[in-house]
Amino acid sequence: MASAFDRQIQNRNFLSPVGFKFTLARYPKINFFVNSARLPEITLGTAIQPSYLKDLDVPGDKLVYGDFNLRFLVDENMENYMTIHNWLTGLGFPETAQQYKDITTNDDGIRDPKEAFSDGTLRILNSNFRDIAFVKFKDLFPIALSSLEFESSDTDINYFTADVTFKYTVYNVLGTDGDPL
Repeated sequence: MASAFDRQIQNRNFLSPVGFKFTLARYPKINFFVNSARLPEITLGTAIQPSYLKDLDVPGDKLVYGDFNLRFLVDENMENYMTIHNWLTGLGFPETAQQYKDITTNDDGIRDPKEAFSDGTLRILNSNFRDIAFVKFKDLFPIALSSLEFESSDTDINYFTADVTFKYTVYNVLGTDGDPL
């Protein structure tokens, strides 16, 4: 039987909100200068169990994952912004069906609808900026990208940030060894 000491938290340091990095598997050369990432909420539906006194809530059988939101600094060449922009417009093909064909064709020239998705990893860092966990998102795709407002009357230079919202299939939180935490 475990002692009371064994059931206590061993590491008394707190998780820092500034220790994270994000990468997309589909676009490994693009470094998203992410300055804000929100680990999405996860909710479990409920079912109603009828009772003659009071209906009872019981755990349901489906999880609902919230959207994954990132805020990133836009690089001077707009490369990271345009990567998301082109991915989004390729999925929505606003001008021609060719846009969708282009986004769903792999490097070998083979069309595959799975090419429209990308896995992503949010690396969580400790106070020494070392990996402590990985949040692996499966089948990400963008659904929204914020605008960029150019304003010539600004006296201070505030570098552009953009917000992107992703949908995905599921996410898992893994330790540095790849096992679930």
